[in-house]
Amino acid sequence: MQRALTIRHEGLNLAATIHYPNDIHHHSGEKKWPIIVVAHGFVGNRVGVDRLFVLSASELASQGNLVIRFDYAGCGESDGVYGEHGLDSMIEQTRAVLDYALGLDIVDPCRVTLLGHSLGGAVALLTAVRDRRVKSLILWAPVGYPFNDIVRIVGRSTYEEAVTKGASDYLGYELRPSFFDSLLKHQPFQETQKFSGDVLLVHGTGDDVIPVDYTFLLEKTFWLRGEGRCDKVVIFQADHTFTRGEYKKELFRATTDWLAGYEQRQSDWQHWSI
Repeated sequence: MQRALTIRHEGLNLAATIHYPNDIHHHSGEKKWPIIVVAHGFVGNRVGVDRLFVLSASELASQGNLVIRFDYAGCGESDGVYGEHGLDSMIEQTRAVLDYALGLDIVDPCRVTLLGHSLGGAVALLTAVRDRRVKSLILWAPVGYPFNDIVRIVGRSTYEEAVTKGASDYLGYELRPSFFDSLLKHQPFQETQKFSGDVLLVHGTGDDVIPVDYTFLLEKTFWLRGEGRCDKVVIFQADHTFTRGEYKKELFRATTDWLAGYEQRQSDWQHWSI
């Protein structure tokens, strides 16, 4: 079961969809569920390329998770102009969605996961190090160097036009210098040490948008932390948006298997603590 909703953030309406666990009606009101918030990528939306986020949210809900996928300001059905809202705003928008999620009485505040794809992966990481409510991270083909990666995607000429003329057009989105400045401000690789929760990284070897090497580097930096584990799954030949059915199947299986293992580790830890 899923339901469309609107989340308010600084005068903007952020369009979102919540997916409920398949068996939620078979349990009493006292049961608390894990929540997963999905962060989409650059000029993306909560549907995803080839319905990536619709399909993944449905799969995750079938495994007993509440899932919220939403459109960042200026994307999909949300208010706003995308190029006016930089990375700092995306972090705050993500936190607004967390506020909504954790305001639901059926959500377990000890089981909060951010799942980010591409630029959404960078936003998820940057949000997690600023918001202790986030307990675990799932990063699919995450951006490692926001400024360099996005400039490479849009083209140097698009960036230079934004700087010289005050704005540039990319696929109908108006990008302003302040947007690029916000990308330059943040370095995800340097922030990994600040997040102590468990992390799953998934990337495809056929990704020609964000190099799979980033995931290997992120794994190394996460393993340098004093606490929290990091697991990596590399999908042979998978592209940036896991286009083929076989890639999605492997992606979803890796994600749900990891979440099941995470739940078991948390349960074991609670029993050991008692």
